[in-house]
Amino acid sequence: MRKQEEHLFEVLDHLLRVRNECSCKIFSECGLPDMTVKQIAYLKIIDEQGDVTFSRLAEITRNSKPTITEMVNKFVRMECVYRERCPDDGRVLYIRLTEKGRMIANAECNAMHLLIEQLMDSLDEREQDLLVRLLEKVR
Repeated sequence: MRKQEEHLFEVLDHLLRVRNECSCKIFSECGLPDMTVKQIAYLKIIDEQGDVTFSRLAEITRNSKPTITEMVNKFVRMECVYRERCPDDGRVLYIRLTEKGRMIANAECNAMHLLIEQLMDSLDEREQDLLVRLLEKVR
């Protein structure tokens, strides 16, 4: 049984490497190969929140407003976000993702889709069905 576990480890490690390569490819296509995990997490939060203000993002991430301002300024320079004034209250600024920011925020999901595509392309229909049934058993 030990040998099977080691083999499974190697196979899963390979799959994770392929997924990470897909993520890195997406970041490189965006011109941002050195994105940090923290930066990606902030972009995901902005994406999930929709109408997020500086104050709200500071609250969610448990950071100070100056820290959020510095981060947003960096994201603006990276062309990942832009500021948009609230139409109802010009004093309120929303943080919005650019298309580039959205691609980065969704990179892990997109990388998973690329991995699945590669998996499915390497298997015939019977093997695909078997793989899905086996993975469904893992809970």
